[in-house]
Amino acid sequence: MNNVVLIGRWTKDLELKYIPNTGTAVATGTLAVDRRYQKDKEKEKEADFIPVVVFGKTAESCANYTAKGKLVGISGRIQVRNYDAKDGTKRYVTEIIADEVQFLEWASKPDMGSAAESNEGYIRIGEVDDGEIPFN
Repeated sequence: MNNVVLIGRWTKDLELKYIPNTGTAVATGTLAVDRRYQKDKEKEKEADFIPVVVFGKTAESCANYTAKGKLVGISGRIQVRNYDAKDGTKRYVTEIIADEVQFLEWASKPDMGSAAESNEGYIRIGEVDDGEIPFN
C-alpha cells in the first residue's frame, strides 16, 4: 500500500508545463510540511520540504488558484524515479504524485475578482438573508 496524506504550504508558486504531444498539464512544486520534535522537554517545530507533482485539470487549478505560502492538503503516493545526469552519474528523485489536492487557503488572483478571500478557504458566492432560511 502506497498512500500519502500531507498538509502544508507551497514554498513558491507552482510551475505549470504541458507534456508535448499529449498536452497534459503538469504542475510541480515543493510543499513545506511542519514536523514537531521534542528538544529538552520543549516542543520545537521544523519543516520537511517535499517535492510534489500534479497532473491534468488538477494541475491547472492548483497553478491558477493556489500560490506561495497557501495551505493545501494533498493525497497521493510516493514515487521514486532515476535518471542519468549530464556528468554521467545516476540520480534518484523521490516525490509525491498527487491524486487529490484540497485548497485550504485560496490565492487572490486578478482574474478571480472579488470572489476570492485570500485569508479563508472559501469563495463567497453571495449573501444569504436570514429570512430565506427555512429553519431557525
